Amino acid sequence: MHPPALITNYLLHVNYLSQTAMKKLLGPIRVIYCIYALLCFILLMFIVLVFALIFALFGKVRGGNLVYIACKGWAKTWYLLVGIRHKEIYEAIHDKNRQYIFVANHISYMDIPCIIHSVHQRVRILGKYEMVRYPVFGIIYRMVVVLVDRSSPERRAQSVRGLKAALRKGISIFIFPEGTFNETGNTLKDFYDGAFRVAIETQTPIKPMLFIDTLKRMHYKNIWQLNPGICRTVYLEEVAVEGYTLKQLADLKGKVYKLMEDGLIRWNGL
Repeated sequence: MHPPALITNYLLHVNYLSQTAMKKLLGPIRVIYCIYALLCFILLMFIVLVFALIFALFGKVRGGNLVYIACKGWAKTWYLLVGIRHKEIYEAIHDKNRQYIFVANHISYMDIPCIIHSVHQRVRILGKYEMVRYPVFGIIYRMVVVLVDRSSPERRAQSVRGLKAALRKGISIFIFPEGTFNETGNTLKDFYDGAFRVAIETQTPIKPMLFIDTLKRMHYKNIWQLNPGICRTVYLEEVAVEGYTLKQLADLKGKVYKLMEDGLIRWNGL
């Protein structure tokens, strides 16, 4: 073997050993960090719970709005304590006083605090019914989320009525059009019709957003992979729905899908 090849192989071997040693060193540190982050999360949830129980006395709408504000304080404090920095990037002008149907990609549990950081309007999030089973968190979750149980057609219809009721009260809504985590390996999963049907029926513009770094902060398969760093939200141009009918639902869904897919491809390389 020629000397240059020997040197290259030696350097590759040293690099491999260095990476292995670093992983062994960082393993216990990561576990300690994750335990610390979880304890902070739980403690802050108990604080928010106290406010949520008080705000519940103000009624479902006003109380829910106040709980969302409390959750915003929770999210900002938790990010600060665990070393995560939120950043907003505007590819298009965003009117924080306008009502929207927000949609975003879904890839990590970290998407939830990212929503709370990113949506500055009064909002209700379409969320899975199963999450109410978690102690403390479930109580707060009920107050700021429109629950959906996709196993029952009647409950799905009920969730749609809840979303429309929020829109009639001047409250924006947030929906993950993929429904669940994207584990396909593709840029996006296929979208459900719900967000686009509600948009057409209520003539509410759609505001697509991209959560770029949430998978890097915590992988959906392992909560022990949480790590500090940046969490970026990219605001794409809004999609108007004036003139669309339900017969054009697939066209609207395809337009938003393409907009978000192109954005994710563009930003995942940055």
